Amino acid sequence: MSASETALHEIVAHSAETDPVEALRDALGDILAGLVAASCGPHHLREMVWETDRPEAFHVSRHTVELAYRETFAGFRPPIRLQPRTEPGLTIRARHAAAQPLPDALVDGYTLRELGRQYSPRLQADMKALFRQWSRDGEAFRARHGGVDLAYGPGRFETLDLYRPAGAARAPIFVFIHGGYWQASDKVQHAQFAQGLLDAGYAIAMPNYGLAPEMPLEGSIAQCTAALNFLVREADALGLDAGSLHVSGHSAGGHLAAMTLCAPDAPPIASALLLSGLYHLDPLGHLPLGRLLGLDDTARATRLSPIAQPRPTATRIAFAVGEGESDAFKAQSAALAATWQAQSPLICPGHHFSMLEGLNGGALLDLALQTAEGS
Repeated sequence: MSASETALHEIVAHSAETDPVEALRDALGDILAGLVAASCGPHHLREMVWETDRPEAFHVSRHTVELAYRETFAGFRPPIRLQPRTEPGLTIRARHAAAQPLPDALVDGYTLRELGRQYSPRLQADMKALFRQWSRDGEAFRARHGGVDLAYGPGRFETLDLYRPAGAARAPIFVFIHGGYWQASDKVQHAQFAQGLLDAGYAIAMPNYGLAPEMPLEGSIAQCTAALNFLVREADALGLDAGSLHVSGHSAGGHLAAMTLCAPDAPPIASALLLSGLYHLDPLGHLPLGRLLGLDDTARATRLSPIAQPRPTATRIAFAVGEGESDAFKAQSAALAATWQAQSPLICPGHHFSMLEGLNGGALLDLALQTAEGS
């Protein structure tokens, strides 16, 4: 390995924000911008030093701190050293390797650089602003509707929020599994998208699951299946109709929802609404993201791909994608819809993230209700 390949470069960012989550969003966003300017990505990170006068507030063992980190860098985490200092604020010193030329290869007709862009929906939105808004909206919705953590398993991520419609003695269950490339985000950041189905009389369950790469995808699938079984098992106690179980998921959550349909230990699922998911994982194995998740093992990537599974014949299935999605994301949904003999995906207004607003009114909510009710 040459000296240029081993030499590290440093990016320094500072935030004076007093809230740890906002400080991390600001500082890590600047680090990411520096990486992009150097033609690098999160996979080039080698180490970080976080300097702060409040080390306990920024300790990575805190759930909110971990989630804030993942908002920017997902599961790419170099060693992080927390260093106390007297000056207020947060300073991050990030060291990264230099970018190397990409191999001259084509995957699904894309160069590796273009493949990366096709599978980077974050390019469609200001992610710092989006996560900030989703956090505010989700927390406000959760507070208004009394969302609480129900433990469906022993792990710290094995909890779900349940929102019940007013006046319903026994409500049908609609489960929504959040996205985040299996590595980021949280149920609370999606709570606001439950309003439309809640108003239609459905109880909405939003589970968390263990995040990759610490939790392998097989584990996340098993956790989502366990959440469904918990809801069915506890249906009488929670005032739910176990015979009317519906599943949805967005992005990586669409993948997890699709895989629960194929899980041999899953309860009967009446319908599924799969939103801009990842259903053929082999292409991801050519990207740093996929290698982090172990998807460069082609046999494993195929085993974890819904498109390689038999169609779940007992479930009504519908697909939707955002109008502003990349071609690759649109192709993922179209291919699984064709393979599973479902209707072509509904094309929704908006991009990969804003399409979720349609769950609160419009064609996407109509599709959810029609699929759930079999009309």
